Amino acid sequence: MQGQKIRIALLAGGTSGEREVSLNGAAEVEKALPKDKFSVRRFDTATDLPDLVAAKDEIDFAFILLHGLQGEDGTMQGLLDLLNIPHQGSGVLGSAIAMDKHLSKELYQLEGLPVAQSEIVTPKNAMAGKGIAKKLGLPLVVKPVREGSSLGMTIAKTEDELIDGIEKALTHGREVMVEQYIRGRELTVGVVGNDTLEALPLIEIVPGEEFTFFDYTAKYKPGASNEICPAPVSEEVTRKAQDFALRAHKVLRLRGYSRTDMMLDENENLYLLETNTIPGMTSTSLLPQAAAEFGLPFPDFLERLVELGMEK
Repeated sequence: MQGQKIRIALLAGGTSGEREVSLNGAAEVEKALPKDKFSVRRFDTATDLPDLVAAKDEIDFAFILLHGLQGEDGTMQGLLDLLNIPHQGSGVLGSAIAMDKHLSKELYQLEGLPVAQSEIVTPKNAMAGKGIAKKLGLPLVVKPVREGSSLGMTIAKTEDELIDGIEKALTHGREVMVEQYIRGRELTVGVVGNDTLEALPLIEIVPGEEFTFFDYTAKYKPGASNEICPAPVSEEVTRKAQDFALRAHKVLRLRGYSRTDMMLDENENLYLLETNTIPGMTSTSLLPQAAAEFGLPFPDFLERLVELGMEK
């Protein structure tokens, strides 16, 4: 394909609660991909899947910018595999595993990675909140097992808030995780590579004073949060966090890239929260910020992701 532009299908939009974030990211990716190397055609997977299938022989590579269900969970990866279209990031297995916070946590624990204690709630035992509060203690974090961008997530300081939070989270799926609240600093660590992996510089996320945690608004409202890269932590914490991110990437069977979120408590103990297989992808998103600090400006980082996807 030397001398020819790589024909990229940019997949964005979709039907999840993160649709607008996906579309915003796709606009920036399309703008940043070097025009002399790539020709880009946009597909909104909410409406354009028949067009994608029809155009499969005119596509060299798919860049997936779908977040949440039906995009980040292995379903789109499976369709692309059937169409024989390579794509960036993880395949069906890794994408499906990482989308499930409960399964991810079980694999973290098998790998010896530290996590907060938690309980799983379903519609059958939705009123079990009081027992969980006594077992784990308050406050508690309540979140859907299969959702992204903190959608449906709350922090419960009372038993009543816990019951309300469970009911809210159950509107996003049939399983809800109730997890011990780790008081401390939120860090995130990117990983890039296929067979050879590299951990990127740490970022500390500091939500604005009006936010109790890094929720959907804090994530995407301009100026709502302060993101510090590299994070002002000790060399020991940096090394340990990067090691944990690499191990999480491997145990979840991921490829290409990922971003693992974790908490650092006041005693400098780290606890893994979750791993994202298609992190936000604007020039100011967390992973591109870390890549830039690492020495990969946004266009170069995108090109690297394409190279890794074509390699596999």
